[in-house]
Amino acid sequence: MPAQLAADLALLTAHRTDLVTDRVRTVNRLRDVLTGMFPALERAFDYSARKGALVLLTGYQTPAALRRRGLARLTSWLLNRGVRDADSVASTAIEAAQAQQTALPGEDTAAQIVADLATQILALDDRLKRIDQQFRDAFRTHPQAAIIESLPGMGSILGAEFVVAAGDLTAYTDAGHLASAAGLVSVPRDSGRRTGNLHRPKRYSRRLRRVFYLSAQTSIIRGGPNREYYLKKRGEGCKHVQAVIALARRRTSALWALLRDDRAFTPTPPITQTAWLTSRPQSQQRG
Repeated sequence: MPAQLAADLALLTAHRTDLVTDRVRTVNRLRDVLTGMFPALERAFDYSARKGALVLLTGYQTPAALRRRGLARLTSWLLNRGVRDADSVASTAIEAAQAQQTALPGEDTAAQIVADLATQILALDDRLKRIDQQFRDAFRTHPQAAIIESLPGMGSILGAEFVVAAGDLTAYTDAGHLASAAGLVSVPRDSGRRTGNLHRPKRYSRRLRRVFYLSAQTSIIRGGPNREYYLKKRGEGCKHVQAVIALARRRTSALWALLRDDRAFTPTPPITQTAWLTSRPQSQQRG
């Protein structure tokens, strides 16, 4: 990987991690303040994922304010600000306002803080959109970006994090080496009395392990060989995390082979020349 690209991706990865951390912290703070002021509304929405709820909080934070606005006018207000499912957001908010008829101490100050925190989260979302586009543009200049992205669950963001965490990809002599670096190969930790005691290695790249774990978890959402393998491990008695880790280990071998052979992922392995010949009718093989 070119040195300039490596430096760009490393900087973008660190910056994005900071922004995501800030967003998580701000969402948690928002929920804390809402819980003390308007618990019914705090329970009504997932503020980490629903933009419409955040837009709502920039204008309306208290039960009384929502009741005064009313369903029809609140829906119109949300629509004017580009909120999808505005009628659903408005209906849920009004229902929460009806459930809480009393004003709690410090409500006015808390309302100002809630509006400010909601505005901050929306601004962070805009910054994350911009940096994600930078991520995609930079990562796709990598000579093997298309191959990395072809592995189900490995999009441009995780792909960029992979090449940053892995470093020089030619340094991994085999798939086991890559899996070991990601902490996905158990090592024996025997004592005088016990043998066969396998544990995660003490030294490994947590960032690399995170990339393979998250991409494996994403890959099982849809049908295909990844989900089939995950369900197989669950059928063998593995818990969810154990099955995802087993899948992540399997995927290190797949990705290493793809990078070695410089080819994109396909749901079924490509047919080698020998296998193709043996699959042909004998009359064609003789010809």
